[in-house]
Amino acid sequence: MKYWDSSAIVPLLLEEPTTASLISLYRDDPVLLSWWGTGVECVSALARLERTGDLSPDAVTTAMTRLKKIRSAWQEVEPTDRIRETATRLLRVHNLRAADSLQLAAAFAASEGRPPSLDFVCLDERLILAAQREGFPVISMKNP
Repeated sequence: MKYWDSSAIVPLLLEEPTTASLISLYRDDPVLLSWWGTGVECVSALARLERTGDLSPDAVTTAMTRLKKIRSAWQEVEPTDRIRETATRLLRVHNLRAADSLQLAAAFAASEGRPPSLDFVCLDERLILAAQREGFPVISMKNP
């Protein structure tokens, strides 16, 4: 089982340079673990691409169908006070956005406070750096 950030899930939904590598990683270990808000983050990314004209409405519909299928199978880390407190600490320690701190805090909770025990799949550079500094083994397909 691996923890997947939304930055690594979006390429499973639409064609990007990292898609083939991430699909292969997902097929090798299809038990995906992610944060409660990941689905919303993925929809946000898709909507942004549609608004900028980089993704057609049909492509968004296809991606949303894929998201629904993947999400129905993933294991979700629910929001808790402990995750909120950890995310607040992470914001003070690392150069992260709020949603990224919640992702990392959820991964920390999922690892039961032992980051080296859980692979962290991510494509976001700031979040990768923070996850590495927290002790997570990071899997990134930035340069496939």
